[in-house]
Amino acid sequence: MTTISRRRLLQAGAGVVPALALGARPAEAATITTGVVPSALAGFDSAMKTYIAERGIGCAQLAVARKGKILLARGYGVQRRSTSRAAVEPTSLFRIASLSKNITGAAIARLAQDGKLNLGASVASLLGLPTTADPRLAKVTVWRLLQHTGGWDRGVLPDPLWADHTISASLDVPLPIGHADIMKWTTARKLDFDPGSKHVYSNYGYMLLGRIIEKVSGMSYESYVRQKLLAPLGITRPRLGRSLASEAASGEVNYASKYTNKTVLDDSGTVVPYPYGGFNMPNQDANGGWLASAVDMVKWGFAFDAAGPVLNSTSISRVFAKPETGVSSGGSWYGFGWYVRNNGEGGLNTWHNGSMPGTFAFLARIQNGVSYCAIFNRREEEGTPDFDSIDPILGNAASGVKTWPTTDLAPRYF
Repeated sequence: MTTISRRRLLQAGAGVVPALALGARPAEAATITTGVVPSALAGFDSAMKTYIAERGIGCAQLAVARKGKILLARGYGVQRRSTSRAAVEPTSLFRIASLSKNITGAAIARLAQDGKLNLGASVASLLGLPTTADPRLAKVTVWRLLQHTGGWDRGVLPDPLWADHTISASLDVPLPIGHADIMKWTTARKLDFDPGSKHVYSNYGYMLLGRIIEKVSGMSYESYVRQKLLAPLGITRPRLGRSLASEAASGEVNYASKYTNKTVLDDSGTVVPYPYGGFNMPNQDANGGWLASAVDMVKWGFAFDAAGPVLNSTSISRVFAKPETGVSSGGSWYGFGWYVRNNGEGGLNTWHNGSMPGTFAFLARIQNGVSYCAIFNRREEEGTPDFDSIDPILGNAASGVKTWPTTDLAPRYF
């Protein structure tokens, strides 16, 4: 199902050089497990163990659900800190990268549902962005940000969320830069295409959505999401991540990469492990900054199954609506933080992946009420096997289930 590869993000950090990988030894991830795997779902567990071993992954998670029940919850490997080691639990926290986008999309849908936001409103007007560099900016609406049709193409100019050194030098401001700096730098440049004329994935667009949420709600982005979206569903663990290992949340895993980068957290020029200061995690908030577990994400996915305490039926329809342009040759499109496609059984398959140095994640909701989420503490890098193959691997495991169990594991974890 996945239609987007994010390997190009490695190109965003100028001057990356090889470094020793961090994390558990590959064998540990394959042999140390926690959680519950019903025998009927053993195919998922076997596939994950093979995938992990082939890629040398140190920490991983898998959760599988069906029709509103969590049926499998598994942790793989060992979390390593400077003074401790612990098995990865089903509730351990991982950076989920762009799986954050469907959280942001739902927050925008909720604000519209509550009558606080018009999805057709101009983003420039909402945020007070000048249109002098390009009058077309006035035509960028909230809808267009959500569906990646706003006018920014990271293949033309650097992705602003991964251009800290460039922005710092251009604006003559010290590191670390913040959201205001990113917006100032980007707004001073022309758009790369006419808003609404094509679909191009944009982290920057989702960063702007986070600022809209704050402006309209009068709350911080994180507080709004946790109070209005997650708490009504009984989901309490997810939170925004930080950049450094010393700032890790309780229960958060360590992240592994063979690459380094010059820190973006100060002007020292210090070379650091890419996952720890090679990019600015707080700046990623609305487009890729959340920490969560796989069980959190499949439970979160239930919010899109039917009207409930977070989204009504109109909002859910908006989340999955076809955009004005950008339906792929395979029939898929981008909604509010989800890729979407008709599944041939009268319903929709929806999915997304997430990737940043030290993280790869995948979440899918498919036919027959089945959903699953897998998260890893490293991503595809030069010399490693393809990571996007987790999509068909988990799909095949789902197809191989003869009889689905019915015992709900949610009370163990929520």
